[in-house]
Amino acid sequence: MSDYGHELWFGSFVTPAARPPQAPVELALTSESAGLDLVSFQDHPYQSAFQDTWTLMSYVAARTERIRISGNVLSLPLRPPAVLARAAASLDRLTGGRVELGIGAGAFWDGIVAMGGRRLEPAQAVRAVEEAVAVIRGLWATDEAGPLRVTGEFYTVNGAKRGPAPAHRIPIRIGAYKPRMLRLTGKIADGWLPSLGFLPEGPASLRAMNEQIDEAASAAGREPAAVSRLLNLSGRFTSGAGGGLLEGTPGDWAEQIADLALQYGVSGFILASDEPADLNLFGHEVAPRARELVQSERAA
Repeated sequence: MSDYGHELWFGSFVTPAARPPQAPVELALTSESAGLDLVSFQDHPYQSAFQDTWTLMSYVAARTERIRISGNVLSLPLRPPAVLARAAASLDRLTGGRVELGIGAGAFWDGIVAMGGRRLEPAQAVRAVEEAVAVIRGLWATDEAGPLRVTGEFYTVNGAKRGPAPAHRIPIRIGAYKPRMLRLTGKIADGWLPSLGFLPEGPASLRAMNEQIDEAASAAGREPAAVSRLLNLSGRFTSGAGGGLLEGTPGDWAEQIADLALQYGVSGFILASDEPADLNLFGHEVAPRARELVQSERAA
């Protein structure tokens, strides 16, 4: 059992398609009306078929009222952390505290290099993420005296003025799969954000990966529960009995999601779909039933 006792929440993972430009905005509005807690967008700045994710997030923030907004995950090699820190804090203040931050070390290096980024080896990418988080949190720390100075191998800030402070403590979540990045997640992150489809053994992979995060958190003097566990999901809703994981009725989905929460500690479930009907079923039917099942099991 790896139930960390966190409250469950649900979100959407929307493609930031450039054509038609309002399509992802409408899906964000659907996500909000469906009662979902968060809308998120993948970030591939080298992909010409996509809109710029941060620009889209800002537009969506102005069109929505309640739902939280996040990149899933932002491509750190193409988003300098000092600039990202100020952008996130500014949007958080403008929205009254609705911004969350998901970051990734980079994966599609040919595209990153084509856009002017630097190609990094795996170990370098891990160090770059650690330095970036120090810069971001340092610029948000307006209660600390003096300007920020971080001298790193990949990111250096030499006397930058701190601020603005975000409206709330923006959680920083890391997309991670390999041992070094998982350990870094346990050491410094507020959350872990993988995709179910990329787990080599499906949900069974979560147990060993959670253990690596937990061990690193404990070694850093943190409670393992301080790192929330999120999961990007995809599947198919059917009117009758399904054929496997996340393929079936909303009730089937709710039972399987409750199991993921109780057995593997996942508390944030983010549905990758550009179908309004899927988002409505996920928000109106799956989410409340899954919460009921988890609450009932915990109470027992």
